[in-house]
Amino acid sequence: MASQSTTAELLAKPMALPEMALGSAKARVTMVGYFSLTCPHCADFEENVLPLLRMKYIESGKVRFVLREFPLDLTALAAAILVRCIAAGDPKKYFDALAQSFILQPALLARPLETLQTIGHRFGMDDSAVEACVKDQAQLDKLKSDLQFASEQLRVEVTPTFFVNGEMLKGTMTFEDLDKKLVTLLRR
Repeated sequence: MASQSTTAELLAKPMALPEMALGSAKARVTMVGYFSLTCPHCADFEENVLPLLRMKYIESGKVRFVLREFPLDLTALAAAILVRCIAAGDPKKYFDALAQSFILQPALLARPLETLQTIGHRFGMDDSAVEACVKDQAQLDKLKSDLQFASEQLRVEVTPTFFVNGEMLKGTMTFEDLDKKLVTLLRR
């Protein structure tokens, strides 16, 4: 249990990039997810698990859900930076841009540049703004710093990886599995 509380302390440290979260900061359970925009299991979580998690736990104030980037390749890295640019620090815009990116994941994998431009257009950016965004060295440096922290301090190796009150859960997860874990934690 000591390592779980140490992990929870590490997860609470401010990252280089602003925190993007859903739910109350006072929630009894904090869930931190690491994802890659080119990860099909992450897209599945976004489409099939997150809506149920939001409805049952986040909107009721029981769970705070924090999402952090862990890009597995250059396409995911560019997409993560684009989502950050679109959001400009606004969690609602961030999660909207993230959802669009996951919906367009097959196109993103097949035609990265064209798809990044499509996503940017949907949020009012022209092609030059998209290009400037994905080449933003300051954003890239912050993302790399957060990636290094996740890898070295938290031992994140795969996506998705979740930490539920500091306990690491790796890989794909159904809502039913997550629901059992959350019900147990909220009973305590």
